[in-house]
Amino acid sequence: MRHGGRRADGELALRGGGAAIGAPLRYLTDRAMRARYGQAFPWGTFTVNVVGCLVLGVVTGAASAGAASAHTQLFLGTGLCGALTTYSTFGYETWRLAEDRLPLAAAANVVGSVAVGLGAAFLGVAAGEALWG
Repeated sequence: MRHGGRRADGELALRGGGAAIGAPLRYLTDRAMRARYGQAFPWGTFTVNVVGCLVLGVVTGAASAGAASAHTQLFLGTGLCGALTTYSTFGYETWRLAEDRLPLAAAANVVGSVAVGLGAAFLGVAAGEALWG
């Protein structure tokens, strides 16, 4: 096997390992939020997306400070955050809120997810740079 093949296999393992943690975390978070707050608003998806933005921001900040290796970025950024966060479910749940004649909740989900998600990403980058810069 060529060196490039081993590298690709290692990268796949890192992404897969992160995803193996992120996907169950998304599921468990959604279940916990539904149990606590009910199903009227998609708090589970909102939570995992914001947490994913924060984690990815920290990883990005650490990488820009030279403290996060490519392996760390693949494992946490691509693998864990990629499986933890979910744009498709966000879109579906927003559509369902609108279909259920809850336009204010649908709008709040869109505006809140984008605003809080971006804020979490910026905060994460700043924290990562501050911690490792």
